Amino acid sequence: MMVVNEQAAQQIEAEGLEEGIVATNVSLEDYMEHYAAHFCEWVEGTVIRVSPSSMPHVRLLQYLIQLLNAYFELRPIGILVTQPFVMRLPAFPKRRREPDLFIVLKSNPHELKDTVMEGPADICIEIVSPGSVDRDHGEKFAEYEKGGVPEYWIIDPLRDESRFYRVNEKGVYIRQTEDAQGNYRTPALPGLALHVPTLWQETLPGPAATANAVKAMLELAE
Repeated sequence: MMVVNEQAAQQIEAEGLEEGIVATNVSLEDYMEHYAAHFCEWVEGTVIRVSPSSMPHVRLLQYLIQLLNAYFELRPIGILVTQPFVMRLPAFPKRRREPDLFIVLKSNPHELKDTVMEGPADICIEIVSPGSVDRDHGEKFAEYEKGGVPEYWIIDPLRDESRFYRVNEKGVYIRQTEDAQGNYRTPALPGLALHVPTLWQETLPGPAATANAVKAMLELAE
C-alpha cells in the first residue's frame, strides 16, 4: 500500500481538488511512494495533481465504470482499472500517467502489477475537465499514440463531445465515428455499444438500468 509522508500530504492538501503542480524535482521512487495513490502524475520529475474537479466529470466516470464493469462481468475478456493507478509506457521512461480509466484485455502481453501497468493498456479513457483540456487532447494523445496504446477515448463534458481513436497499421491514431444511432463500437469489446448521446444526459442511468442494458445488447449481438 502506498503512503504519503507529511510534507507530501501538506502539498497535496494545499491543492485541494484543483489541478496543477504539486512538487518538482521528485524522483520516480518518491513519486511512487508518496504521490501516485493520490491522483498525481509524474512528468520529467514534476508531480501534477489531476483529480476530478467537477460533478459532470464524476458522474461520467461513475457511469462508465458501471457500464464497463457490467460488460466484463458478462463477458470476462479483460478488466477495467480505475484511477488512481499508474501506467508506464516504455517510450516515455521519465513519465507516469494515471488515466481516468483503462482497460486491460486478457490478450494484453504486458504485465499488470499491484501498483502499475507495465506497458500500454488496450484502451485508455480520459474525461476532460477544465484544467486538462490541453493535456488530454495534446500531451496524452501524443504519448498514448507513440507509447503503443491501441485505442484512446476522450470524453469531453465541457463540449458534449466524444472522440474515439484507434491506431492504424502505421501506429497512427485515426478518429472513429459512431453509427447512425449514435453508438460507438470497437472490435476490442465485441457486442458493446456505447450510446454517446446518453453521456450528455443530465441524469445518467443507474447501476441496475446500465447492467440490464448491457445484458440486452450482448444478447442481441449473439
